[in-house]
Amino acid sequence: MKFQIGQTMTNDLPVSATARIQVRKTNREQVVSDYVVGEEPLEIRVETAQGKQQLAVTMRTPGADNELGAGFLWSEGLLRNREDLIAITSCKDADLTARERENIIVAHVNPDAPAATRVMDRRFTISSACGVCGSTQIEDLRERGCSNVQPATLPIEKMVELPDLMRPRQKIFEKTGGLHAAGLFDPAGNLVVVREDVGRHNAVDKVIGYALMNDLIPLSGYTLAISGRGGYEIIQKAVSAGISAVVAVSAPTSLAVETAVEFGLTLLGFTRDGVATQYN
Repeated sequence: MKFQIGQTMTNDLPVSATARIQVRKTNREQVVSDYVVGEEPLEIRVETAQGKQQLAVTMRTPGADNELGAGFLWSEGLLRNREDLIAITSCKDADLTARERENIIVAHVNPDAPAATRVMDRRFTISSACGVCGSTQIEDLRERGCSNVQPATLPIEKMVELPDLMRPRQKIFEKTGGLHAAGLFDPAGNLVVVREDVGRHNAVDKVIGYALMNDLIPLSGYTLAISGRGGYEIIQKAVSAGISAVVAVSAPTSLAVETAVEFGLTLLGFTRDGVATQYN
């Protein structure tokens, strides 16, 4: 395998959601071009009275980075309301390369927002693999002020169709075959937004960040469709945003089911070909 000249894989070039490479198929002799999904570190900084402080580093697919940052802050309980987030900007440090600057965003928040007051006590390191990003118990969500979500009004027979409605918007997946997607549907079942990422939880944060930046939270009556497993980290993010239902293409976990039951969130798993398993 060899990277082509001009692709976004060197330190002095911009990051990209995809990279075009030269590959050799094992059953053929010729070298052909192919695409792989981009994976780059994103550092999330918070502007505090002490200056810019590192809050989190996540491996992500470049694109919708500001939404990812906003969604992460919201889903981790680091914002009390929309007004706590003043702005999210790119890094301007002149001593960094262009590529390094593209991999850093800065959240400007109110001085008394949890993101500012707690940043020195808690930092996050997140991989693109599955995992819990921060909160690890149901009680944490209650302590953060999360309440039961509003009951879903979209019929189950409509929910099971949502992953198929999302699939045509998964443009990077069509190109690379190698990443997750999250789609947000309004109470009537209309597709609002789709975001893709190598990390399933990042795709969800991008969707929540979109909703936050468009003043849609709480997402009462909305449904979140995800392309993979419905683990706890996905359900806790959905609960934090007030989402009423989660439709997963693959299996949920026991803690995901327990959390969904606790907060009244409708949870479907193994959603394929118009059929799903309902867990509550």
